[in-house]
Amino acid sequence: MEQVTATYWQLWWVWCAAALVLAILEVLVPGFVFLGFALGALACGILLAVLGSGTLGLPVLIFLFAALSLVSWLLMRRYFALPSGQVKTFETDIND
Repeated sequence: MEQVTATYWQLWWVWCAAALVLAILEVLVPGFVFLGFALGALACGILLAVLGSGTLGLPVLIFLFAALSLVSWLLMRRYFALPSGQVKTFETDIND
C-alpha cells in the first residue's frame, strides 16, 4: 500500500486552525472583515477532512478558499446588513 504524504496546506487541521485564528482576529477587529475568511478556511478544512488530506493541490485549495470566502462574505453582508435606506444616527455623544 502506498502512503500519501501531504504538505501543510493539504492537511485539514491546518485549515481549521487558520479558521480559528481568523475568527479570533475578527473578535479583535470587528466588522465582518475576517469572519468571511474564517468561514472559507473552515469550509476548506471540512472539505479536506471529508476527501482526505493530500487529495487537492495548492492552486485548487487557494481557489476554493477564495471562492468560499467570497460567498460567505456576500451572504453575511446580505443577512446582517441594515435594511435598505436605513442609516445609523446617534443623537447623543458618549462624552456628554
